[in-house]
Amino acid sequence: MRQKILELLEQNSKITVDDIAIMLECPRDEIQKEIKEMEKEKIICGYHTLINWDKTDKEVVTALIEVRVTPQRGQGFDKIAERIYRFREVKAVYLMSGGFDLTVIIEGKTMKEVALFVAEKLSTLDSVISTGTHFVLKKYKDYGMILEEDKKDERMVVSP
Repeated sequence: MRQKILELLEQNSKITVDDIAIMLECPRDEIQKEIKEMEKEKIICGYHTLINWDKTDKEVVTALIEVRVTPQRGQGFDKIAERIYRFREVKAVYLMSGGFDLTVIIEGKTMKEVALFVAEKLSTLDSVISTGTHFVLKKYKDYGMILEEDKKDERMVVSP
């Protein structure tokens, strides 16, 4: 049942406990209890709203930064990852396999602001060996949701 609850919440974080209970044919109290337990266990870490910032007046620049680092003895990559994710500009940090160690996703108001973050904060950390910055030009799909989709005209043609 937990898996089903999580899938429903991932699709729509605004879904109500009552709706989940109806969809899963379970008592409301049981659903509420499972959600509370999963929040306590940090299985559910928060509730997110997916916003297409391109349709607002807010200027947002998103960058994906490849970071090569020197892992620290006894702590591996965790210590440097923690140091990086504490910057307010950082939206996500992932440990990667392949040609670099960490992927850091940041947001800023301008490309210059992102560049300054990399130059002044990220690349100056002792464990950071190198960085590669890639700017996101357009988001088509995020968190499994298509952000812009051509709407088809589904009206029926009525001819006299």
